[in-house]
Amino acid sequence: MLILASGSPRRRELLTQIGVAYMVNPSTYHEESPKKKDPQKYVQAQALGKARDVADKYPGQWVLGADTIVAVDGEILGKPKNEKAAAAMLHELSGKKHSVYTGIALIKDKKEYTKVVETKVWFRRLSEKEIKAYVA
Repeated sequence: MLILASGSPRRRELLTQIGVAYMVNPSTYHEESPKKKDPQKYVQAQALGKARDVADKYPGQWVLGADTIVAVDGEILGKPKNEKAAAAMLHELSGKKHSVYTGIALIKDKKEYTKVVETKVWFRRLSEKEIKAYVA
């Protein structure tokens, strides 16, 4: 059985969709500050940190850790802390191209496998009304 080192409903949904038997044990890994770091290296390190944190509790089991970030012009945008920050982030993304990086780490004992995937996203220009509705 796979151990998912995340409480993310979306990650659970994806594993269920592909028929993987899993149990959830969210990581308590303390994420590093993303400022001025390479987005691919950062997201890979975060996924690996989360997987390692949980793998220590489950020797002999496969553990999956993951992390997703957004970057604009190579700069990582952190998770918005409140509605005002979320609106500011949407304003920054509006009408621009950005990258969404997802890092995954799969660990079993001393075996570690990692992968980073970049998805390019183009936002059309968002109206103030659309931004407010999205944040709400």
